[in-house]
Amino acid sequence: MKNNKIDNDAFTIFVRNGNVDGALRILKKKIQKDGILFELRKKEFYTKPSEQRRQKKAAAIARNRKKQNKRVISKGAKK
Repeated sequence: MKNNKIDNDAFTIFVRNGNVDGALRILKKKIQKDGILFELRKKEFYTKPSEQRRQKKAAAIARNRKKQNKRVISKGAKK
């Protein structure tokens, strides 16, 4: 099983010159980058194992399609 321990040092944000909005923006970016918000939303509701398999398969297809589109664009070929 994965270790779900959160590293507290990763989320230390310093507020400079009373700029709380800027610090909050930086915190949101760090949370987004680490994928914590995605994990929380994913664990918010129970999903059946069959639904999880379906979602994984759809994500794999989307990744493959995106990868192929990048390959076509980088080669300069027309669609």
